[in-house]
Amino acid sequence: QVQLQESGPGLVKPSQTLSLTCTVSGESITKNLYYWNWIRQPPGKGLEWMGVMTFSGSAYYSPSLKSRTSISRDTSKNDFTLQLSSVTLEDTAVYYCVREVATASFPNHYDSWGQGTQVTVSS
Repeated sequence: QVQLQESGPGLVKPSQTLSLTCTVSGESITKNLYYWNWIRQPPGKGLEWMGVMTFSGSAYYSPSLKSRTSISRDTSKNDFTLQLSSVTLEDTAVYYCVREVATASFPNHYDSWGQGTQVTVSS
């Protein structure tokens, strides 16, 4: 059974870069069936998709965050990392890493979520 675990600092100062890592166990992030996403939820708001790392190592980002977002991976550790630069108070949110099933047989869908990690941007 796959498990996803987010890790990183819970407090970041404005203008700094937020860095979170999702460690995956029970499945390889290079298996050609899954994509690996970052999704966040600001307080009192809905879920916001931030970006995705495919099994082949390509990354795609939300247009609204593209200029500040980078997703990378370490296949030797089976993890992937989100970096969000120039953070502001509006980046305060619970951040989730999420597995997406990506197959031509049926529509893509999310099937596994990390527990989420609270990140607060504050001076």
